[in-house]
Amino acid sequence: MRKTLILFAAVIFISSCSARKGTISNRDAYRNNINIQRDHHDAISNYQSYTSLQYIDRFKTIAIQEMNLYGIPASITLAQGLYESGSGNSELAKNANNHFGIKCTSDWTGKSYYKDDDSHNDCFRVYDTPEQSFRDHSNFLKRKNYAHLFELDKNDYQGWAYGLKAAGYATNPKYPQLIIGIIQKYNLDQYDRPEGEVQKIKREDRVLNQIDQNIGKAAKDSIIQTTPASKLYTVQQGDTLYNISKRFGLTVDELMGLNNLSDNNIKIGQKLVVVK
Repeated sequence: MRKTLILFAAVIFISSCSARKGTISNRDAYRNNINIQRDHHDAISNYQSYTSLQYIDRFKTIAIQEMNLYGIPASITLAQGLYESGSGNSELAKNANNHFGIKCTSDWTGKSYYKDDDSHNDCFRVYDTPEQSFRDHSNFLKRKNYAHLFELDKNDYQGWAYGLKAAGYATNPKYPQLIIGIIQKYNLDQYDRPEGEVQKIKREDRVLNQIDQNIGKAAKDSIIQTTPASKLYTVQQGDTLYNISKRFGLTVDELMGLNNLSDNNIKIGQKLVVVK
């Protein structure tokens, strides 16, 4: 009888453990399906808070790297990061690693975080690391309306501060003064580096060429997105602009003009407008 009771108790204990494991498994499944805000909110407990000086020390290296690559003064990048992210302690910085308040755009394919800003439930970009936010900040500025800023010297932080406001980066009318004030308060211009005339020309040519390519790609994408499928042709293996133009009764120049092409290079799978 005693053995029977012991066996019965063991069965109950095992069943209880199994049921408990099943409950935990269901909870984990639920957590795997909750939205990104909750996922990132859970990670806040592991987020390091910064003072302004700690923030500068943490991110000055990446700011200098971005300056050397693109010509954006490191002082500007650091000052914007300090201001936009509250020294790395804002909701967006903690939840989305977004240190510059960059919102989603039509070409953004990454994760998104939603919060009230200029409008209800505005969409903001999410990054895996803060460093990705700094790189995307540089890439974000490689747009047509900011192109003229890359012709400034890369230690001209005042020109950049006023230029960003004029180009529409911020709505606050005092934005240039705020950014310049932060730079001067923390002596951030010590991280800026002057460049020789030849270095400046090479850097401008490289960055402005990238901006032109981005503009051209955006224009091509816009053409394809707004053209009915009946007027599009998908490039096949062996196709050239010449034989495609002949097939659809166009000249090569007309085909290039319809598709905003600057050269004869096409690739398999590319969509081309073939009807005027």
